[in-house]
Amino acid sequence: MSSTLDSRSKADTNTIAGNKSNVSIQDLCMIAVFTAIISVLSQLSIPMPAGVPMTLQTLIIPIAGIVLGKKKGSYATLLYLLLGAVGVPVFAGFAGGFDKLIGMTGGFLVSFPVLSFTAGLGDEIGKKISSGKKGISKTAVYFSLLVASLLIGATINYVIGTLWFMFVAKAGLMYSLTACVFPFIPTAIVKIILVAVLGPELKKRLSRFI
Repeated sequence: MSSTLDSRSKADTNTIAGNKSNVSIQDLCMIAVFTAIISVLSQLSIPMPAGVPMTLQTLIIPIAGIVLGKKKGSYATLLYLLLGAVGVPVFAGFAGGFDKLIGMTGGFLVSFPVLSFTAGLGDEIGKKISSGKKGISKTAVYFSLLVASLLIGATINYVIGTLWFMFVAKAGLMYSLTACVFPFIPTAIVKIILVAVLGPELKKRLSRFI
């Protein structure tokens, strides 16, 4: 009898360990998938006169934070930056190398994890605060908090990117704002709306894999 119980106990322990392993593998796979998607969408860019391209990175990176969560979404973004830093051509225009991280657009790149983290945090807080509400009120509270977090993340990204650009290019504030911020405001607004709509829906559809 004792031996049977021991066998069952060991089997249960192995099952739990196996489940933990599967979850870990799933996490790694999802992080790798989103890193790959970020890398692909980074190539869909529009060159701008001042050297700061318009890309879809700032669309998919916050979506990664919502779908995977603030930590795993940030890991996917950090992995993307690591690949680029070691020379894999994953940055805009099939560029790669550590020099890109310290170049004129380096501030935008190194602060990308902020976008995924704040998006994931906004989704997390939004769900928590809106959990006690119902109907339209619940949806309104959730999306308000999510959009606010996306705005905060985008603002931090622009501030760091612009200050970095000013330092590296030795440019004035107005020129830097014209190069790094003003042309991107309309598309930034559109991206925030798309992320707020697509992110939660994609997370819902992929929930069984996360």
